[in-house]
Amino acid sequence: IFRATVAAAFLAAICVGSIRAQQPRPGTTTPTTGAAPAVNVPETKIALVNSDEFNDEKAGIVRLVVAMKKVDSEFGPRRTELQTLQAQTEKATADLAKVGPMQSALINQQQQEKIDQMKKDFQRKGEDAQAAYQKRLQEVIGPVYEDIGKALDAYAKAHGITLILDVTKVQGIVSASDSLDITKAFIIEFNSKNPATAAVTPPK
Repeated sequence: IFRATVAAAFLAAICVGSIRAQQPRPGTTTPTTGAAPAVNVPETKIALVNSDEFNDEKAGIVRLVVAMKKVDSEFGPRRTELQTLQAQTEKATADLAKVGPMQSALINQQQQEKIDQMKKDFQRKGEDAQAAYQKRLQEVIGPVYEDIGKALDAYAKAHGITLILDVTKVQGIVSASDSLDITKAFIIEFNSKNPATAAVTPPK
């Protein structure tokens, strides 16, 4: 989800940068007759960013890390419930395997049906919790990533960067100079301008 969300923001930034790169410089004219028209090759400055580092707990974007922890904390009770249900199912399964040979077939069948129902409940509750978690996470981190995208575009403009590539999305980047990587510098600037105390969207 993180990658899918930030990919859209980065794609928008990349498109804007590409459009700016393609625009002719003021005062450039194209001959209509005679010699072939002059080719205006814009100067291009490329930078790299690693979006996986944004959610690093120690060196990432603080607002993003705080938001993720907040959602994780909200779903703590559900996680505990699922863990308890799983432990109960495993214990019931082990007990049946141990005492099954000494019980009647009817009792074994009843206990097995109970175990099967526990497994179904675990699966259903797990799927519901996962869906709710994904939705809540998107509600909380979506606005943060939107701000990151805007800040990244502003950073590019301020530093004369024409094109920013996310190394986690673009294949084929085997090696590059460290000077092209703006990840740490951008994270530091974003954290300085966006405190971690920013409000987190309350659950609906």
